Amino acid sequence: MKIILANPRGFCAGVNMAIQTVEEALEIVGKPLYVYHEIVHNRHVVEGFLKQGVVFVDTIDEVPANSTVIFSAHGVSPAIRNSAKQRDCTMIDATCPLVTKVHMEAIRYAKQGYNIILIGHAGHDEVEGTVGEAPNAITIVESPEDVENLPFTAEDKIAYITQTTLSRDDAQRIIKAIVAKFPHAKIPPSEDICYATTNRQNAIRAMASGTDLVLVVGSQNSSNSVRLTEIAEHDGTPAKLVDDRSELCHEWFDGVESVLITAGASAPENLVQEIIEELVHTYTGEVEERQHVEEDMHFKLPVTLRILRDQQATEVSSNS
Repeated sequence: MKIILANPRGFCAGVNMAIQTVEEALEIVGKPLYVYHEIVHNRHVVEGFLKQGVVFVDTIDEVPANSTVIFSAHGVSPAIRNSAKQRDCTMIDATCPLVTKVHMEAIRYAKQGYNIILIGHAGHDEVEGTVGEAPNAITIVESPEDVENLPFTAEDKIAYITQTTLSRDDAQRIIKAIVAKFPHAKIPPSEDICYATTNRQNAIRAMASGTDLVLVVGSQNSSNSVRLTEIAEHDGTPAKLVDDRSELCHEWFDGVESVLITAGASAPENLVQEIIEELVHTYTGEVEERQHVEEDMHFKLPVTLRILRDQQATEVSSNS
């Protein structure tokens, strides 16, 4: 069996930053350390942090007063920030800067009086945080049919923004419907779908057609991982989303001579390598890495975390 390993894959800059934020906060703050929502949407990452004393919460009321709370990579609404502030919590914001960019667009468009169409999946953590920036101005759409049912007229001020982890094909179909119905709709100044989502999707499109099966390493609640699976299947290649090697089903590989392996932006590389080891051992697989595009994006750690780190370093220095 030929095993083709797609590059880029796995952790993006936002996920790297968020995970490093929790790791360093554990060293500085200690445990228990509270994180609002899963820091990233990957079961293994979350379970690993649970074992280290991280407490993931779904409401700020679960965070004791005067504690430290980290906001996940998906972003939060102003209401969540205010609730944490009222509890005198130290807030460490691990929101991906590319998600923050969409938040800023929502705030700006709302102040300018636009009706904002948010292309995204209702209920997703990122979408909930974005809606919270301007709840009276934002309407979520998930399909071209949703656009047709919008109550606005062609004369209304319309702007659209998108969730960062969507399929570009799906987003473009919805954008096409928006522009057709609202020709004067304001377009975001730059692409909202993030670079890592785009790169991983393009790699699938470029590589999947020559293979018999695509394996996407990622969790079921990872939007970008699910989209990778859908893109491969849409282009005609069967695809499976797996959290780790334990979810492999050997019936999938009957008659399969080549398999493409990639990973969602929140999936750890060690899980990919374990799956490769399993396939090499079971099917005498031959591994070939293919590079679609180079990535060199890096994000700084949150300001609050850097301040806490500097304070700790000063205390250690003064006590030595």
